[in-house]
Amino acid sequence: MSYKSILTVLNAEADVAPMLASATALAARHDAHLEICTIGVDTTQSAGFYAGAPAMLYQDALEAAQSHAEKLAQAARDRMRLADIRWSVESGVMTLGGIAPHIGQKARYADLVVLPLPYAEGRGPQDEITTEAALFDGNAPVLVLPRPGAELPEFDRIVLAWNESDEALRAARAALPLLQTASLVNVVVIDPPSSGPERSDPGGLLTQMLARHGAHAEVSVLARTLPRVSDVLQRHATDRDADLLVVGAYSHSRLRQAILGGTTRDLLEGARMPVFLAR
Repeated sequence: MSYKSILTVLNAEADVAPMLASATALAARHDAHLEICTIGVDTTQSAGFYAGAPAMLYQDALEAAQSHAEKLAQAARDRMRLADIRWSVESGVMTLGGIAPHIGQKARYADLVVLPLPYAEGRGPQDEITTEAALFDGNAPVLVLPRPGAELPEFDRIVLAWNESDEALRAARAALPLLQTASLVNVVVIDPPSSGPERSDPGGLLTQMLARHGAHAEVSVLARTLPRVSDVLQRHATDRDADLLVVGAYSHSRLRQAILGGTTRDLLEGARMPVFLAR
């Protein structure tokens, strides 16, 4: 079991080399096709333009976005020419409001989307929108890299957050190609409920499922000793010397389903290792 179609999205020149280095390494491990999407964002707004100016300003902004997207695409092609994997590059221009449907449509047909950390210095709203679009519009798993370009971990020791939710189960299933090759998968349960189907054996059914897929899994049951669940998960993953954290992604709004929930956002804002998200 492996990922055969991997998507990455580039919207900044600084991301081209590091993101493609990491995404290429991952694609090589899985003998996957790497699809590279470069985007230019037209951030002009109609409000505030004086009479007679919008057409000219819109055209200038559109041409700048088109030039930016194609420059990124050419840089990606130049870098990938010597790569020993299958790859393709496509560029597009859109407004901020157009990112979600565009990336969502592309992510729908990817096994995995590889993206940089959306909450970091130099990041903008387009990065958060791209991450949300892949997860909620494309319904695809996302691998978020806090330090793209650094040597990609082998994902040998993985911590998997478990709370019996549908999102956590889908994340576990989506991460199976990584879980199967890890030397250890630590299923962590924080403050398990005193009632419910797993009250006598928290995480037991999940580890049984993982074992049948060949994963080496164990369970850690933790108390919530810090104010935020994300802090408990991060500390535990660091203590276990993990190189990947797998979690279910949650949204605040069932109507919009594109606003990352509290724990998910907290994890990404403080991520020190790659985070695998699915919903």
